Amino acid sequence: MPTAEQVREALVEVKDPELNLGILELGLVYDITTEGENGENVIVMMTLTSPMCPVGPMFKKSVEDHVLAVEGVKSAKVEITFMPPWDPATMASDDVKAMLGIW
Repeated sequence: MPTAEQVREALVEVKDPELNLGILELGLVYDITTEGENGENVIVMMTLTSPMCPVGPMFKKSVEDHVLAVEGVKSAKVEITFMPPWDPATMASDDVKAMLGIW
């Protein structure tokens, strides 16, 4: 039975294509839920660094592929939202803030 934590571990490898930094460290993943009798259906609620991201569809597909690679996952749905808008000053990890020069 896959857990949200296992999905989160799989997403550690996914990098934002523009910044080349991990999506979890950037704070782009807002929520991970598992549904179904055995948690086999996973929904990832996330955002992009900008609404006009030219690689958004490719980026979304990469997240779906990483989720589907988790043992026991049968379906992966990635929902993109811009509410709340992504703000690296409050959502990114301290390491990412330092890399981006945000303090």
